[in-house]
Amino acid sequence: MDPHKRSVTIEVMDAGETVLDGGRFGTDEAGFAAMRDYVSRFGDRVWAIEGCNGIGRHVAVRLVALGEDVVDVPPKLSARARVFSTGQGRKTDATDAHSVALVGTRMSGLRPVVNNEQREELRVLVDRRGWLGEEHTRKVAQLHHLLLELIPGGAKKDLSAAQAKALLAKVRPRDAAGKARRRVAAELIADLERIYLRRKAADKELTELIRASGSSLLDLNGIGPTGAARLLVDVEDITRFPNRDHFASWNGTAPIDASSGDHVRHRLSRQGNRQINRTLHIMATVQLRRPSEGRSYFDRKTAAGKTNMEAMRCLKRRLSDLVYKTMLDDLVITQRTGPGGQRGNDSESSATGSQPHTGSSDKPLPGPARPEPKPVLPAAS
Repeated sequence: MDPHKRSVTIEVMDAGETVLDGGRFGTDEAGFAAMRDYVSRFGDRVWAIEGCNGIGRHVAVRLVALGEDVVDVPPKLSARARVFSTGQGRKTDATDAHSVALVGTRMSGLRPVVNNEQREELRVLVDRRGWLGEEHTRKVAQLHHLLLELIPGGAKKDLSAAQAKALLAKVRPRDAAGKARRRVAAELIADLERIYLRRKAADKELTELIRASGSSLLDLNGIGPTGAARLLVDVEDITRFPNRDHFASWNGTAPIDASSGDHVRHRLSRQGNRQINRTLHIMATVQLRRPSEGRSYFDRKTAAGKTNMEAMRCLKRRLSDLVYKTMLDDLVITQRTGPGGQRGNDSESSATGSQPHTGSSDKPLPGPARPEPKPVLPAAS
């Protein structure tokens, strides 16, 4: 399926990659019912849908709720299949659906889409928390613009609503334009106060849900409710990563090998999940502001000759290993005790130690996963 907001294009393909049928349907109730009737003659079927964490999620969730088997096809895989199958990157809904079908038929290990109400609730709330943060940033920028015209030199960069209110109380413009600016600035300050209360309530709600899930991510230095919730929502099942190197590749903290001949070097990866990469960056920044294991590790790297940027990249990779180990340990503990179980000391993992100075972190992107036996862990939920 190539999904869109109001329509989807499907192609039916058998295991031998023979195209059996296809069509275009609406996503409203009538179109969705027509699509289900259309594919009902194919009894043993699996839906491969592109972008189940994006535009395809609304259709995937509806199909899963009806008992259908759905797997998520990453857009990058379908784009590569389209280029290799057609010889060029020209896009149409039909060619996109064909590319998705090829990936679904050829690739093993595609992530299944499951119905997890707790995870969906967390997804909605963390998205809302992110929107509140974006709205706060936008209104603060607008307020700075007005204060610059009301106060010579403007206000300081890190400005709270209370500080802005105190500054505005000292301003008494006499012209009509100045009075309008002051009135609009007062409205923005009132909006910021309301956003602050909503953000505080959202953080409290996220914290309660994260604790109830049995996760201990909030115990890590530098991870708040938003970062922990984003990790749980985007990672979903930590066992889909064979090891910590694959996890680092997925979140963009693993450096890319750019060696040539005798010149060995690595460069920054700009790929991977950028929201998780941002969470790790915030985690690293928080640890650098105060004495911590992360601060000590960063200082050792700079003392060894690395630049601040290179040391920061090494620290983010090390924190990625720490997050991987924590989520893996949480999964084992949850399997034994259920959600909210107490953390024990009888579980081990192949990830780095609990402190940023243990293990290895300067490795580039991992090679193909080796067919090694994995520990028995619960299925995706």
